[in-house]
Amino acid sequence: MSDDSKTKKPQRSRQWYGGTDKDAFIHRSWIKNQGHPDHMFDGRPVIGICNTWADTNPCNAHLKDIAEHVKRGVYEAGGFPLEFPAMSLGETTMRPTAMLFRNLAAMEVEESIRANPLDGVVLLVGCDKTTPALLMGAASCDLPTITLSGGPMLNGKYKGTDIGSGTAVWQFSESVKAGEISVQDFMDAESAMSRSPGHCMTMGTASTMASMVEALGIGMPENAAIPAVDARRRRMSHMVGMRIVDMVKEDLRISKILTREAFQNAIRANGAIGGSTNAVVHLLAIAGRLGVDLDLDDWDAWGKDVPTIVDLMPSGRFLMEDFYYAGGLPVVMKTLAELGLLNKDALTVNGQSMWENVKDAENYNAEVIRSPGNALLESGGIAVLRGNLAPNGTIIKPSAATAELMQHRGRAVVFESIEDYKEKIEDPELDIDETCVMVLKGCGPKGYPGMAEVGNMGLPPKILAKGIKDMVRISDARMSGTAYGTVLLHTAPEAAAGGPLAVVQNGDMIEVDVENRRIHLDISDEELQRRLSEWVAPQAHMDGGYYKLYFDTVLQADQGADLDFLVGCRGSEVTRDSH
Repeated sequence: MSDDSKTKKPQRSRQWYGGTDKDAFIHRSWIKNQGHPDHMFDGRPVIGICNTWADTNPCNAHLKDIAEHVKRGVYEAGGFPLEFPAMSLGETTMRPTAMLFRNLAAMEVEESIRANPLDGVVLLVGCDKTTPALLMGAASCDLPTITLSGGPMLNGKYKGTDIGSGTAVWQFSESVKAGEISVQDFMDAESAMSRSPGHCMTMGTASTMASMVEALGIGMPENAAIPAVDARRRRMSHMVGMRIVDMVKEDLRISKILTREAFQNAIRANGAIGGSTNAVVHLLAIAGRLGVDLDLDDWDAWGKDVPTIVDLMPSGRFLMEDFYYAGGLPVVMKTLAELGLLNKDALTVNGQSMWENVKDAENYNAEVIRSPGNALLESGGIAVLRGNLAPNGTIIKPSAATAELMQHRGRAVVFESIEDYKEKIEDPELDIDETCVMVLKGCGPKGYPGMAEVGNMGLPPKILAKGIKDMVRISDARMSGTAYGTVLLHTAPEAAAGGPLAVVQNGDMIEVDVENRRIHLDISDEELQRRLSEWVAPQAHMDGGYYKLYFDTVLQADQGADLDFLVGCRGSEVTRDSH
């Protein structure tokens, strides 16, 4: 039933579907070819369902079904659902990297929402970049919005043990190079790892961003961890469809949810779950769309005193299916509140405060979700290091690093590009030992382009053969949230933008001190300036098209790597008719 008469202001969609003039006739008549009856245009909330389903994106391939359950909820609550597509960013399929297209997808989503007769939006996300892309686009329009994640895969099962998506790939790949397992063993694990619909079931970027959605309050309680194939994921989808209709009537817009306090909750939650470093660049970009003041110093300050209590791969032992059965993110948020680390009054999409949502949460497995006194790491979060090698910062995930390498001084072994790395890394004559620092250039936003997940460089086979599994690695790249190691990432400014990383040479000594947040290239200021003065900027990878637009306008990692002209909220108003 329509509730338009009780709504404080006319629905935005009435600008399209209301009235008896030529334009209203056009807007209604053509969409009626889908079989929609007259009463669908009586002023009820029109809900856009932005769907990142695609066969090319396996993590999101089940979202068609999820969308149908959302529609049922919308209809039940008296709304009119209209599904529309968004560019689906498949991390495992897209080249050179899905991150290159995050901002393009965000631009598409923003303009799709603004241009169409929508009063509220449900964002259907899953694979890594789909979550920030859709949130960025929606934030720039500022309509009532709920984000619904597709859920993780079931645990991988191989030879009687659980294996985690992504994490097992890095482990098995290194084991093959070290001669510990056969290539056939590696191939056999392929089907055993990905055995149901859904995104990665490790605490990689997809699971981290699903957790950020819940921690920010822009998704429903339990959004993060319900497995993709669990019927409870469908039931939640139905409830999301019902709730978004009420959010439109309440005018509960995205800007009322995504406040600085909400971002603080999310950053602390990221530390508690051992979340992906990729959350840093994504939350910075989302905040930028809303004008929320957020920077790398906030990430460091808010996260460093948070204990990592979720024992999930790649930092720990378990997987997302176990996390859900243990109680999921509500248990984590309740624990943060008990430690005095939660903004309890932060508003969430169900109309309740964060504390109201989590105060009754119970922990059903204290191995999976540990107590603060038995934390995986007493001080988790994301550490931000600065120095002459990274004036604007470089980040590391302590929970995934080797404690003995957190303070280290070593000789630089430099790879000028990813191709240079691939050409040299297996050469037995490569001048490298386990004390060296591996340095990779040209893999940042401009350099790759798109800031690919190549920062967790595999170690040389001759090092692996010694039984050594980790070395200090530094780059302007990202790494998969499923990866691990003492890896310094997102170095800013990047090499391709003329940052000091560009002029590191073989044999230079590099000092890393995570506790004191310092990274230092051990050369004189005069020598550094001399090298920088001789540096030659690279050309764009293409001289036209989106690649060129991206190269010319992308911001650095410490600013969220958005396109400079997309930062900010432009609202949803469209003043001119189409005919």
